[in-house]
Amino acid sequence: MPSSLSSLRALCAAIALLFVFAHPAAAQLSFKPTAEAVQEDKLLNALKEGDKITGRITIPDTMASSLIQPAGRDWRDFQRSKLPIIAGVAILGMLVLLAVFLMVRGRIRVDHGFSGTKILRFASFERFTHWLTASCFVVLALSGLNISFGRVLIMPLFGAQAFATMSGWAKIAHDYLAFPFMLGLAIMFLIWIKDNIPGKLDWQWLKQGGGILPNGKHPPAKRFNAGQKGIFWIVIIGGVLMSVSGWYMLFPYLPGNVTTLQFWTVIHAVIAMLFIAVMLAHIYIGSVGMEGAFDAMGTGEVDLNWAKEHHALWVEEEQAKGRAPSGSDTRAVAAE
Repeated sequence: MPSSLSSLRALCAAIALLFVFAHPAAAQLSFKPTAEAVQEDKLLNALKEGDKITGRITIPDTMASSLIQPAGRDWRDFQRSKLPIIAGVAILGMLVLLAVFLMVRGRIRVDHGFSGTKILRFASFERFTHWLTASCFVVLALSGLNISFGRVLIMPLFGAQAFATMSGWAKIAHDYLAFPFMLGLAIMFLIWIKDNIPGKLDWQWLKQGGGILPNGKHPPAKRFNAGQKGIFWIVIIGGVLMSVSGWYMLFPYLPGNVTTLQFWTVIHAVIAMLFIAVMLAHIYIGSVGMEGAFDAMGTGEVDLNWAKEHHALWVEEEQAKGRAPSGSDTRAVAAE
């Protein structure tokens, strides 16, 4: 019986070979049934050349048709190697710079001491808008840093389970606090744009170093000096870029393709690191760096001598309108 089966198999194989050689077209179909569909040579060449390879899909998500996207490797390389360098130089560099500045310059004091007389600098609604935007920014910054670097810096300290729980809540906070942050940006722009238009006076303020250099004199300024105007425009422009890129990340179907989405994630990450660095300087000047500065956004009222030294022309305008107590000539105080 086994010999009979072997003979039968050999006979079938011989018949099949005879059929193939007798019919070349049938042989082509038998041995290469999917050659035209797959086109392996073109696929391999595309991989070598780094081309994007897409397939056919029947679902609405067009981004799902992307099979191999070489730009994704560049994006991954940026997230793993370049972004930590940018963050380190910007954020850690700013912290070191502020520490050195504090040691060299010390705290910026009120030259003539506090007068005990107050002048209203920011109304309640202005302070509410500032703290709404600022508090959202702090949470967004911390949660964003956790998303980018938490796995390396935080997870080893707290463990994988605690890190996962914390990151989950951080992501929720990051997603939802983006909306009041954008609202705060819009309100800040509307209520402060009129006082933040650059002018010739700002150039004079910059040439004199804004009075922050050792033994430097405080140049006269209106409600916002050149430094504060710079912060304002950094917040508005940076905030708009963060909002637009963040919007695409919240709704990834808007860009329509993966490459565009990756571009906006890079913009979001880079602007975030630079934004955080600048805000560290802003927080420093508004708290530790300058005596009496925190009162402006704390209670809304600042000491009259502080206002005269840093915003002499604004004090004159307020006194002319009857909204500030009269005192010694503001120009004379600023020039002393």
